[in-house]
Amino acid sequence: MRAGRGVTAIASVAVLALLAACGQKGDPKLMNLRSTEGPDEFAIVPPKPLMMPDTLADLPPPTPGGNNRTDPTPEADAIVALGGKPQAQAGGVPSTDGALYAHAGRFGVDGGIRSTLAGEDLQWRRDNNGRVLERLFNLNVYYKAYADMALDQQTELAYWRKRGLLTPSAPPRGKDEK
Repeated sequence: MRAGRGVTAIASVAVLALLAACGQKGDPKLMNLRSTEGPDEFAIVPPKPLMMPDTLADLPPPTPGGNNRTDPTPEADAIVALGGKPQAQAGGVPSTDGALYAHAGRFGVDGGIRSTLAGEDLQWRRDNNGRVLERLFNLNVYYKAYADMALDQQTELAYWRKRGLLTPSAPPRGKDEK
């Protein structure tokens, strides 16, 4: 009879471990490090408002397959929001930014930097994730892999406020912080 209890206890612990491994924090598609699909932040962009020009002569001629005046232009809008000129976007590097680009590329430019960083990141997560259940069941390990590098927002806020620097916004407090 005792052997039956031991097997039942082991089976119960195994079931609990499996159930605990199934829980994920956050959006599984967004934070699953093994996922190749990422969010598309520009998938839904509202169109610009319709406006009637002063005269109909101000309307451009229709161009089949061309751009519409109400089409969203997120890249140009971002350039304007950051103080740039959207006309300079199409012409490559503006002459006024030549020195900046030369300084940034002074040690050379690696064309495959994205794949290099992706490989190094994958190796980092493998080396710093010793949990067998996470590896076996392909679970989200993002928060655990980078926990040592996470910034404590409230501590940083207190640090900068203590030095008299303005902080226009504060990070939200966690559930357990009041």
